[in-house]
Amino acid sequence: MRDGARDQRPHGGSRQPGRKPGQQHASHQQRGRPERHDRREAAFEENGEVWIWGQHAGAAVLANPMRKISTALMTRNAAVRSGLDPEGLPSFAHLIEPRELDERLPPGAVHQGLAVRCRPLDGVDIADAAIRPEKPIAILDQVTDPQNVGAIFRSAAAFGIQGIVMQTRNAPTAGGALAKAATGAIETVEEIRAVNISRAIDALTDAGWTVIGLDGAAEQTLEQAVAVDGPVAIVLGAEGAGIRQGVANACSSLARIPMQPGMESLNVSNAAAIAFYELARRRPAPPAAAKRLQDDDEASGFDGEDE
Repeated sequence: MRDGARDQRPHGGSRQPGRKPGQQHASHQQRGRPERHDRREAAFEENGEVWIWGQHAGAAVLANPMRKISTALMTRNAAVRSGLDPEGLPSFAHLIEPRELDERLPPGAVHQGLAVRCRPLDGVDIADAAIRPEKPIAILDQVTDPQNVGAIFRSAAAFGIQGIVMQTRNAPTAGGALAKAATGAIETVEEIRAVNISRAIDALTDAGWTVIGLDGAAEQTLEQAVAVDGPVAIVLGAEGAGIRQGVANACSSLARIPMQPGMESLNVSNAAAIAFYELARRRPAPPAAAKRLQDDDEASGFDGEDE
């Protein structure tokens, strides 16, 4: 999906963040080049849109038919790496020099010659996610660092996590540094927004999910906790603070990642990767009937094989 109406401007002449049509400086209009502006603007949502930069993240946006793109700025080499013809770009795409792209984005943004401005993807409602138990879900409780959240999205894509639940107010926007760290994973892993994390957990448990909160002081290990029937969700809290008490109380159980003595905690994105791997390899507990049959065989002395 792409926006129907696009500005028909020459390469390098697209409107920059924070400006309305017709507000470019005359000298820049005459040269057909973008106007310099406050580089901080591109780090934030603007008119309901976000900037996403980096080769993998940007190319994933361009390849996603659900994205509504208003502007794509790229060097010639980045266009080729993204599978585009530099001489036949879409109307929203413009060639630009690397130095100019540096000036358009926040300081330190590693853009690799590609940046895209687009509308965020529509989030998934927790009620809709709860009725799709095929894949696990991760829940972030006040994890606010964009790099960590982006890395969590990347690990989620690698290990088959359906979506990431984040609070509507205390979570970073899915763009900028978060999208760069996710390397395209925000296009495939659903973003599930919830006003209240505890209520989101209640919605999952009511739908038959087992919700496990990671807590370094828990008695059972994560491997033990995930050995249950049915769909499972993992709750991760901010590094240091962990999950809040109210959120912990809403969980079905708490579990820890076994670590060597002397290590108190892991970075939340590292903990997420370990938890997602454990979910990917988990072996659910056998149904009660099957377990009874197994116990009966063991008690009778038969190994269950034909003689």
